[in-house]
Amino acid sequence: MTRRFGGAVAAAVLLVSGMAGAEEAWDTVATEPFVVKVRPRPGTKAKDIWAEGELKASAAQVQAALEDMESYRSWMPYVKESRVVKPTDDGGRLTYTRLDLPVVSSRDYICHVVTESKVAPDGTGVYQQRWKAEPDAFPARRDVVRLRLNEGSWKVESRGEGRSWAVYKFTVDPAGSIPGFLANVGQKDAVVDTLRAVEKRAKSLTVTPPAK
Repeated sequence: MTRRFGGAVAAAVLLVSGMAGAEEAWDTVATEPFVVKVRPRPGTKAKDIWAEGELKASAAQVQAALEDMESYRSWMPYVKESRVVKPTDDGGRLTYTRLDLPVVSSRDYICHVVTESKVAPDGTGVYQQRWKAEPDAFPARRDVVRLRLNEGSWKVESRGEGRSWAVYKFTVDPAGSIPGFLANVGQKDAVVDTLRAVEKRAKSLTVTPPAK
């Protein structure tokens, strides 16, 4: 009897642990012009965001746009400062970004960014980038709220001449006191605005193909 009871307890513990570790289902909040899905991040105020769709720019052009972090302040929505602070030992870089948002205080974040793979000069291959916040790498600035949770990735692959398919995933906790409608930044319009901005910037770039 004791052995059976112990086995039942063990099974129950495993079941509860499995339920606790189960991820929330994705909720699709948009299907056009890009698919946008969200789900809550357990234990935080943040939401996981997953967006994907076709961009009217080649994968090489999108790669060039996303790799030029120093230029984000001139075309990425809400970005007022953007710079590479220093390279990291793993071949990545530590970056600093400040956002100016409507109504609320400015936000900033420090991220460790790594490019995992690149599109080849002939246009083949997949561009993949990932990042994760390192909020304590530098002291916080006065009157700017430091984001402590900010992580995500880009995956971009060719879909033929002048076309690519982008998958953009991220999780951000907006931090501080923020109105409900702004707490949802990253959903629908904000995500679409970002993807459209990347597309527009990428289309403006000339990527020289290799000589034959």
